[in-house]
Amino acid sequence: MTDKAPDAFRTIGEVSKALSIQPHVLRYWEEQFPMLRPVKRAGGRRLYRPEDVELLSTIDRLVHREGFTLRGAKKWLQSRDKVELAEEPAPTVDDHSLLDDLIALRAQLAAALL
Repeated sequence: MTDKAPDAFRTIGEVSKALSIQPHVLRYWEEQFPMLRPVKRAGGRRLYRPEDVELLSTIDRLVHREGFTLRGAKKWLQSRDKVELAEEPAPTVDDHSLLDDLIALRAQLAAALL
């Protein structure tokens, strides 16, 4: 993209050039996709995080290559986010030492309350 580090923030001009998307389109997409929220500096200057650039690239792919409408792309992204959240494994307490530590901590707290 540029000489910047991969995790560096990018200006709207840098993102526009890298993705070949006009800045006014990027600003419009911010209105249409609530999950797209670049950091805004004083004076409204936008700085895009790497995850923002990745999201913009996905939106561009969905709309311009796969034929999604903006509404369809938004729904697809929202459903993908829900699936990713649901797929995250719930933390389990199958480690006996952790359980023992929690029981001991509970006993200490109970004793402190007396």
